[in-house]
Amino acid sequence: MISDQRHQTIINLLEDLGAVTVSDLVKEFKVSEMTIRRDLDILENQGLLRRVHGGAVSRRGRSYEPPFMLRTSENLDNKIRISQAAANLIQNGDSITLDVGTTTLEIARHLQNKQDLTVITPSLQIANELINHPGIRLILTGGILRIGELSMVGHLAERIFEDFFVDKLFLGAGAVDLKTGVSEFNIEDALVKRAMVKSAKSVVLVADSSKFNQVAFTAIVPLSEIHTIITDKELDPHLATQIQAKGLELILA
Repeated sequence: MISDQRHQTIINLLEDLGAVTVSDLVKEFKVSEMTIRRDLDILENQGLLRRVHGGAVSRRGRSYEPPFMLRTSENLDNKIRISQAAANLIQNGDSITLDVGTTTLEIARHLQNKQDLTVITPSLQIANELINHPGIRLILTGGILRIGELSMVGHLAERIFEDFFVDKLFLGAGAVDLKTGVSEFNIEDALVKRAMVKSAKSVVLVADSSKFNQVAFTAIVPLSEIHTIITDKELDPHLATQIQAKGLELILA
């Protein structure tokens, strides 16, 4: 197991258990105690956990946003399937907004065969993916750069959505909950997302099943403002039934 995958597994264990021991992690990963201690030091320096004698405890709160590079490898197969299903909803000639995020970045990678698209995005990574596509007119929002995410935030990023109205928004999320709706870790990103929602005829939420029954730091929109949810088949069937009962289209990729 490569270190990034091991780090993500350690974080997942902390979320489930609240604490882990070095000895248990050595058994789990079949690596040396020195390797585990080095892993824990790295994760502590990233603010993901707090070292204690013999192990570590979780220090992640609702405002903690996992690093983009760490998220890219998390649930990747599900994200690819979700992005393929999302791309199938995009027709030649559509105008769309692609939100910041690892799943929406995968959507951009599935637009090779689309033509005559207009794509608005606050994501430099998505823009870089589409920059040489001859069939796409690309519009960047402008704004203040969030270094870790390579996303544009602030008044300029929000302002552009007052002037453009798109057919479809593909919205990412930090967390999704039936009662609290869609939420995000960072308030600046959330403000841009709210502006996106107002400018879209149809709002498509793309989120893997691990995001559900979770609440992040700041609200984006209630589920009543979402038209379609695309997630993976690992979603709890009872939760799927509840979502459909609210009148939302649910696509399980």
